[in-house]
Amino acid sequence: MVNFNKKWEIMLLGFFIVVLVIAVLSWYFRELIGIIKSVEEPQYYYIYTDIGRLIANVLAVFIVYYVLRRVLILSITRVGGSKADIKMLLGFIKPIFILIATLLVINQFYPIESLLVAAGAFSGLFLGWSLQQPVTGLAAWVFISIKRPFKIGDRIFLPGLNIIGDVIEVGVFHTVLNQVGGTVGSEEASGRIVLIPNAIFFSTTIINYTRSEEKPYILDEVVVRLTFDSNLKEAERILINAAKEVTKDIIEKTGLNPYVRAELWNYGVLMRLRYNTLAKDRVRISHEITRKIVEEFQKNDKVDFAIPYTYSYRAGLKIKKLK
Repeated sequence: MVNFNKKWEIMLLGFFIVVLVIAVLSWYFRELIGIIKSVEEPQYYYIYTDIGRLIANVLAVFIVYYVLRRVLILSITRVGGSKADIKMLLGFIKPIFILIATLLVINQFYPIESLLVAAGAFSGLFLGWSLQQPVTGLAAWVFISIKRPFKIGDRIFLPGLNIIGDVIEVGVFHTVLNQVGGTVGSEEASGRIVLIPNAIFFSTTIINYTRSEEKPYILDEVVVRLTFDSNLKEAERILINAAKEVTKDIIEKTGLNPYVRAELWNYGVLMRLRYNTLAKDRVRISHEITRKIVEEFQKNDKVDFAIPYTYSYRAGLKIKKLK
């Protein structure tokens, strides 16, 4: 994908080429019209000049478009751009040249100065209304650059949009995220690119998972459901040892040890193992802790997982009759 700065450089180069070609063609056709004026009779002069000016203007527009098109294709290909980049830029430029050619043709038959004045006034009102979001986005970009609620590489959560993502780029009008989740059911980077308009950041909450580079940790938990006859002290030991083994490096850096909080549940006891984890690696760490807990529970006859159980009175009567 072509860098946005390179695209602007290419467009600026194309603009200078357009100006240069128009200036050369204007000088050439002005000299040509002067020659025609000196040799032709006055009654034919105006016809020749009108037709010549019309053909010259339209021809100049198409020549400039063709030259600019070739320059853009060669430049984008040289910097490693794709066909999609070329197509998008040409799709932006082509309607502009068609509009210019149309205005030049109209101007030969009807003076459009007054029409342009009215259109300019209307366009000013329209642009003032339509550019509210872009101007707000530009102001938000300045705010993000100075205040820095997040930076490139941070993982942020936007509750208003229900989007979690890693910041890839902070542009003038958009912030680019690598979406976390979305295609999967956990907080792992999916590779799906999301463009967020900067204007949104003035009206939505921003939760930054990795605000501090020195402490990119958050509190996480693994929930285990135990039967009522399980040995809770043994279960707590297994849970804490599993968390300590997996997060020993984090414990050394933070000085915070895992702990357990228990509560009653309809079918047993809920044991909530809480520990500090890396914000961007919480899914892997949770998986490793869960795997160790299951392996230890399978070896130990003092603890057991609880499963939902529904009691049926009629089923109970049938069991009693069989006994």
